[in-house]
Amino acid sequence: MKQSPSNSATTGAQKRGALSVDPNAVPRNIADDSKRPQRVVEELAMAKMTRAIYSERQLQQVMDDFWFNHFNVYAAKGEDRYYLTSYERDVIAPHALGKFKDLVTDTAKSPAMLFYLDNFLSADPKAAQRLAQERAMRQQHRGGFGRYPRPMPQQNPTAQKKKQARGLNENYGRELMELHTLGVDGGYTQKDVTEVARCFTGWTIENPRENPEFKFDERIHDPDPKLVMGKKIHSGGMKDGEQVIELLVRHPSTAKFISTKLARRFVSDTPPPALVARMTETFKSSDGDIRAVMHTMIYSPEFWTREAYRAKIKTPFEFVASSVRVLGTEVDTPMPLVQWVGRIGEPLYQCQPPTGYSDKADAWVNTGALLNRLNFSLALAGNKVRGSRTDALALFGTQSSADSRQLLDRAVQLFLGGQAAPNTVETLQKQLNDPQVMQAKLDDPVKQVDLAILTGLVLGAPEFQRR
Repeated sequence: MKQSPSNSATTGAQKRGALSVDPNAVPRNIADDSKRPQRVVEELAMAKMTRAIYSERQLQQVMDDFWFNHFNVYAAKGEDRYYLTSYERDVIAPHALGKFKDLVTDTAKSPAMLFYLDNFLSADPKAAQRLAQERAMRQQHRGGFGRYPRPMPQQNPTAQKKKQARGLNENYGRELMELHTLGVDGGYTQKDVTEVARCFTGWTIENPRENPEFKFDERIHDPDPKLVMGKKIHSGGMKDGEQVIELLVRHPSTAKFISTKLARRFVSDTPPPALVARMTETFKSSDGDIRAVMHTMIYSPEFWTREAYRAKIKTPFEFVASSVRVLGTEVDTPMPLVQWVGRIGEPLYQCQPPTGYSDKADAWVNTGALLNRLNFSLALAGNKVRGSRTDALALFGTQSSADSRQLLDRAVQLFLGGQAAPNTVETLQKQLNDPQVMQAKLDDPVKQVDLAILTGLVLGAPEFQRR
């Protein structure tokens, strides 16, 4: 982005499903690997990186990334690697600046979310047992044309018990309240989690292996009345789940929780309470209009204060994309950039817990991560990232010079907006005295500054790590 652009309580940074990546690996041949499941995720990640670099709708890209983390789905969980493309394109992106209720509803019905949090298996235990008995009866009476029925094949008792153990699954009910709407302190109880899970029985997937679509299966829905946060739910059938969504998105805790997360993403890790309160009121009065909430935030005085300027640390994905954009790098093959994002700590679509990747500094600021960021900056500026080409000389608009102070000032102006702390400038100036930075050409004994190394060092400065 060009401008400083229960298990569920575990943060994404604490518990990531990271892949082993090689930032300099030669991209695989798409034609040869088109059938590999992992290739689907790789192509999705490359498309995401390309949009982040070249799209003229940068706010849309940032919001897509924000909501995908909010409604996280883990690509490495079975069929979800195939469901993710439609999930991001058809569910997240269209509602990123729309009504929050529509976003929650579409994620609840998405095959990706239904599979990830196992709700496609959730059923009223009594109904599941009845259907299992009916299937057993059909199998028992199925036979040939002769006098005697065909004998039933012997089944492993453990496997048979597991097959018949389908029942209520609370995963989605818990995350819907804790992560998607109310927040962990939203005022619900474990009993509410169970009741919400009952409301969403029957929300499942039709044709999961061929043309996956949402399906409501009345046969496995719990028809009895439920009580969620003191509210009786008994609309009947699929409407039970829809009534729960309506209840949760209109709850005051949801307005505050979502407003706080947006303010944390765009303003600071600890957003000003007055700003959150203003955004919360807009959320309530606009019926959860995300665009209206964003408007309130952007036009609030807290958004423009000195304290909010560069208060946020870029995630690895944002850092890589913003580095490419600020250098005007031409990208032919985005896969090495995607691999660098993983190496720095945020493999795309690979966050295992439903919390998604963290948006707070403590998840990304550590010695190893900062060193990897510097290594990436040097590789990108020095044209050592395959498929990417940077012209450092054109950026400076001047020939290399022995005047390191002058070139450093120019680099700070170009990449940091002319604003760098005195200790940053001092550290960079010391690094310029390194023999690798000041080099002599064969036909000129006067040492000159290597502009690519200078550029990489400045992009590795603390100021560029911030939005």
